[in-house]
Amino acid sequence: MNLRKSLMAVIALTALAGCDRKEAARPAAPAQQEARATAGTIVAVGDSLTAGYGLDEHDAYPAQLERLLREAGRPWRVVNAGISGETSSGALSRVNWVLTLKPDIVILVTGANDGLRGIDPKVTEKNLDEMVRTLKERNVTVVLGGMKMVANLGRDYTRAFAAVYPAVAKRHDLILIPFFLEGVAGRPDLNQADGIHPTAEGYRIVSDTVLPYVIKAIEQTPPSGG
Repeated sequence: MNLRKSLMAVIALTALAGCDRKEAARPAAPAQQEARATAGTIVAVGDSLTAGYGLDEHDAYPAQLERLLREAGRPWRVVNAGISGETSSGALSRVNWVLTLKPDIVILVTGANDGLRGIDPKVTEKNLDEMVRTLKERNVTVVLGGMKMVANLGRDYTRAFAAVYPAVAKRHDLILIPFFLEGVAGRPDLNQADGIHPTAEGYRIVSDTVLPYVIKAIEQTPPSGG
């Protein structure tokens, strides 16, 4: 990565943590409001990358994922429970609220803001462990989205950060998306002007990436009809 790209990456990651706190005030509404039959409920938990910062709700990945699932004959509802600027500690603090949504499956994509702030990866790992443990105790199937940090934070840190997600997935026997932003991160044509938040087209690719892992989770989860 050359100096210009490195600087752009730092600026972009700063934007991730400094998202408009007005948007972060509450979780986004369910991806689809229509009253229609569903086989179960998927709750997408995360930060601005889940909330769809800068876009209309129907362009964020949870809404796009729901459309893909229905096109594939999987009528599952996907609830967008992303909050911009949230760290893994913030996500942990509201895990019991997430359970009030009665999820059958949770897609957990959190920790990017931890990395930006230089939080010890051990703290992120501990938070993920506690969230996963709480969800699994309630028989919720968890799909964990892996994240990576830019090299500017140092090789040791970026390696330790990236290792958190496969370690948690292995320990709890989770379905792991190796890198949530695969094919999108670092591509100006697929990200907004801040360089880190995907465009609608970027989220289409994210949704395509996430889809097979979610279908695998659905196949492991008895339908609730909710």
